[in-house]
Amino acid sequence: MKQSLLEICYLIGSVTFIVGLKMMGNAKTARKGNLIGAAGMTIAILGTIFLHKYKEGEEVNPLILSLIFGAILLGTVIGWLTAKKVQMTKMPELVSMFNGMGGLCAALISLIELNHLSEHGGEASFGTLIAIVAGLIIGSVSFSGSIIAYLKLNGAMKKPIRLPQYNIINLVVMLGALAFGAYVIYNGGNLTLAYGVFAVALLYGVLFTIPIGGADMPVVISLLNSFTGLAAAFGGFLYDNKVMLTGGILVGSAGTLLTVIMCRAMNRSLSSVIFGAFGGSSAAGSGSEVNGSIKDISVSDLAVQMNYSKKVVIVPGYGLAVAQAQHIIKELENILEERGVEVKYAIHPVAGRMPGHMNVLLAESNVNYDKLVEMDEINPEFEQTDVVLIVGANDVVNPAAKSDPSSPIYGMPILEVDKAKHVVVNKRSMNAGYAGIDNLLFYDPKCSMFFGDAKKALTELVAELKTM
Repeated sequence: MKQSLLEICYLIGSVTFIVGLKMMGNAKTARKGNLIGAAGMTIAILGTIFLHKYKEGEEVNPLILSLIFGAILLGTVIGWLTAKKVQMTKMPELVSMFNGMGGLCAALISLIELNHLSEHGGEASFGTLIAIVAGLIIGSVSFSGSIIAYLKLNGAMKKPIRLPQYNIINLVVMLGALAFGAYVIYNGGNLTLAYGVFAVALLYGVLFTIPIGGADMPVVISLLNSFTGLAAAFGGFLYDNKVMLTGGILVGSAGTLLTVIMCRAMNRSLSSVIFGAFGGSSAAGSGSEVNGSIKDISVSDLAVQMNYSKKVVIVPGYGLAVAQAQHIIKELENILEERGVEVKYAIHPVAGRMPGHMNVLLAESNVNYDKLVEMDEINPEFEQTDVVLIVGANDVVNPAAKSDPSSPIYGMPILEVDKAKHVVVNKRSMNAGYAGIDNLLFYDPKCSMFFGDAKKALTELVAELKTM
């Protein structure tokens, strides 16, 4: 009876994972989808604890049960408080940290299972050993790689670290981890050797991530996320746990597809992301010399320009998140719409520091989801747009991607804002973006610079509009 109920719990969990993931594909239903998936996970966890079929004569230890619930409670409190307090600029770091913890869990499961085999002198099947070692390697790489990504995102590691012949070094370490893992399987799961695999895999995760530049971090985050899912899927194979297998496969496949989408959005192959270190020092300063001048626009002139426009498109970037200006930009939208101006938001797939960063940021200020328009849909509308207001975005609007073959971002799909009648760029300074190159858009005769912190500058703009 218990086993049947447990299978039902796992079925419910698997279905809710699939339904939740489907709902997360639409901004309107994403929050509900997340809650549905969380509910399914809760059912699966409680079912595992209370309905697990123990061996004959084996009983659950109350102390172990109390430790399990204590750990669940502690983790829930820490996770809840962290997620509630985190700023939008820190969200990519939080995702990297949580993803790394998932990878570490998968690696520790493998080590625990190997320790269990060693203590009880048991023999595991060839397939079981493959699942254990694969989970150990992939989980370890995901953990150490995610921690490095976290350190890069929070500024602790500001510059990519490129070792001499680092591609060769990475390849040797990767092959070493695989060979070491194969030797562990051949020796029937030797625990001492497994700790060696663990150490080498951790080293590879570090070497894999340290040379990658800031511009590629959205790709790296989604790739490491797929690694964690894959490691969890091997755990599902190991325990013959359907819900763990389903969840791991969904996370792994979704992360892989998202990685491919991110790469296409940057017109780069996954191999060039991993081995090219785009956004690092190698890219900085490359591209043709820029000729021309820039012009400023005053807050009053910008207010007049926007007040008498028919259509305004706002392009959000990481600078918007840094300034925490999402609420004031929503107020700007409300004022313009009250005066009959059509307002939309142009979303580039790699804007910000993680996939969907701008969508989440604007959702926090209750921007209508229908106003968030993806790059391919908004590009044809720019020719009919009176004013494009760019807030904190840089490389994703740089025309060099289309016109300068020597540019490191050449071929990257961009938001074609240069086709609009007027373009206004809000930036703190003329500093280059992640790619380390000048933005040709700033020297376009149709472009004006609106310098200043996004929150302060937009607050002044809103105040000026209210006087009209």
